[in-house]
Amino acid sequence: MLGNKSRDTKPELVVRRHLHAAGLRYRVHARPIKTWNRRADIVFSRAKTAIFINGCYWHGYPKHYVEPKTNTDYWSHKIERNKERDAETFRRLRNEKWLVIPVWEHENLVARAEKIAIRVRKRINHLDQNGSSKF
Repeated sequence: MLGNKSRDTKPELVVRRHLHAAGLRYRVHARPIKTWNRRADIVFSRAKTAIFINGCYWHGYPKHYVEPKTNTDYWSHKIERNKERDAETFRRLRNEKWLVIPVWEHENLVARAEKIAIRVRKRINHLDQNGSSKF
């Protein structure tokens, strides 16, 4: 497991590269809520948007997750706990009016980055027009 990266993965780098090329600036592997020890892969603080780029195996994507042949109890429990933690994180952020965007590694990452850029710009424009950070 030591060889598995928790940040700067290939899918993350693709999305970040395209967001940066679109003129957007963000924080990497940061806490959206400062007092809470959970991190998002990409954070747009002003737009209150958190991007989570998930590996299909580690986060239990239903169509791609294949249960391991060895140490099944350990891995099944670990993946289930990851899914529960993801749901808890997303729920808490949404309660705090954050836009939560999960991205799966198997998706067309360039297309997803383009859609993310549009959504982030809309939130920033809304903030600029209304002068408040409430979405």
